[in-house]
Amino acid sequence: MPETQAPWPARDSLHITAVRAVVTAPEGPPLVVVVVETSDPGLRGIGCATFTQRYRAVAATVDEHIAPMLVGRHPADIEDITRMIHLGSYWRGGPVLNSALSGVDQALWDIAGKRAGMPVYELLGGRVRAAADTYLHASGPTVESAVEDAARIVAEGYRHVRIQAGGPGLGTYGAAGTSGAYPDSPYPDGWDVQQYLRDTPRLFAAAREVLGEEPALLHDVHHRLTVKQAIGLARALEPYRLFFLEDPIPLEHYDRLPEVRAAAPMPLAVGEQVASVADAARLVTAGGVDLLRVHVSAIGGLTPARKLAALCELHGVQTAWHAPADVSPVGAAANVALDVSSPAFGIQEGHLWPDQVLEVFPGALMPTNGYLYPSDRPGWGIELDEARAAAYPPRTHLHERWAARVRRPDGGIEAP
Repeated sequence: MPETQAPWPARDSLHITAVRAVVTAPEGPPLVVVVVETSDPGLRGIGCATFTQRYRAVAATVDEHIAPMLVGRHPADIEDITRMIHLGSYWRGGPVLNSALSGVDQALWDIAGKRAGMPVYELLGGRVRAAADTYLHASGPTVESAVEDAARIVAEGYRHVRIQAGGPGLGTYGAAGTSGAYPDSPYPDGWDVQQYLRDTPRLFAAAREVLGEEPALLHDVHHRLTVKQAIGLARALEPYRLFFLEDPIPLEHYDRLPEVRAAAPMPLAVGEQVASVADAARLVTAGGVDLLRVHVSAIGGLTPARKLAALCELHGVQTAWHAPADVSPVGAAANVALDVSSPAFGIQEGHLWPDQVLEVFPGALMPTNGYLYPSDRPGWGIELDEARAAAYPPRTHLHERWAARVRRPDGGIEAP
């Protein structure tokens, strides 16, 4: 399509020949990967476009809308291509469009690294640290089992651990709950906010008693509290010296984050649900966040994320990129490239990939003694085995089936 060509000559004949989305679910959550092929048969790039809850919409956006715009373009024009995609839909932004954009963006950076014979972090200016300190998730249906799981993680060499306990109800985030906990209520499997506010300080009191003073402890509220409830919880947790408290209030009330941050004795980590780079930037400039935790795919990829990292550095904010099982190993590698090349780095969420994921994504990064080291191979240093990927087809509505059951004991639906 000549209409989408850049108005300047390319310095060589290399060009994009095909763009497509690949969806695979080797661990359960659907992962979306964009493959960008070039006129050099041995040169292609892969990028993470994962929006696991709406993966079909992302794949259709890539295949039907974006791919025809890119055939014939030179893959080196990353900034121009990503701006063209971002602006081309007119109603821009949102997790579907930005995830599709992210997959293309990261694939182009992968190609750039392979062309240069360099890992992506060197294209970003090189390392400012050897590796990214990482935390894992400890959980259990009870306080005791959650603390026991945290002790196991610490014994494996991790210096940071996020702790979530289940307790009554099936709507607890990050840990298995207890069904039928409120038998006399309209919804016996409900999640009770007052019970949560009572139990969480008990969880961290037990954690400090067992783990001692050294491990850095983290906790994710997952957007469920009012401003007053969030401030009360933060103050109740003050004796336990949390490394951060994550997402204490809903996205819809982020304008009040500075109020929560001013009253909270520990740092706030926020941004997982933010779906635009502009909104993420406002979190930083408005003074509502200590650690920015955006999902890099949801804001459009590496290109905007590196700009956010620079903004964080200038404002004294740190990064803590989102990276659980619903980020592909390619997206996780992009996180680490940012981590080791940015002075704004704070901490990196980690994940232990099971064998089936490692089969689909050869070269996927795994922690060593609690650190994630970037690959020194060109690009991301990760490949995609499409034959293995096809062996793990996705299933729809995995998240929705759970989210529909996250309710208060009175039956009212709650943020998942």
